[in-house]
Amino acid sequence: MQIGELADRAGLSLRTIRHWEEEGLIVPSARSVGGFRLYSGEDFERLLLIRRMKPLGFSIEEMRELLATIDALDADADHPDHPARARLAGFVAQALERREKLRTQLDMADEFVERLRGI
Repeated sequence: MQIGELADRAGLSLRTIRHWEEEGLIVPSARSVGGFRLYSGEDFERLLLIRRMKPLGFSIEEMRELLATIDALDADADHPDHPARARLAGFVAQALERREKLRTQLDMADEFVERLRGI
């Protein structure tokens, strides 16, 4: 698929996708004869992973590190004691912690809305 279709399917702007390309987070799988970026289903899934990290406050460098960890595991999936597994576990722990912080903020926002409704 071309970048426009990718952006539509992912719910992202072309600018965001191009920025993430510049940062090395996503790379088009190919180029068309006319030079257009072409993306695969795997590229789309990678983009969704990046998009899901954003609300949790992961930095570009953290995103890059997680993607490298996932790539390392994909390249050597049969190795149960792969060092990347520990790094992945660290990212899971961070994501859970950040999710809990967001949940607390959402609870506070709900409480705020209810207080306003009560005025």
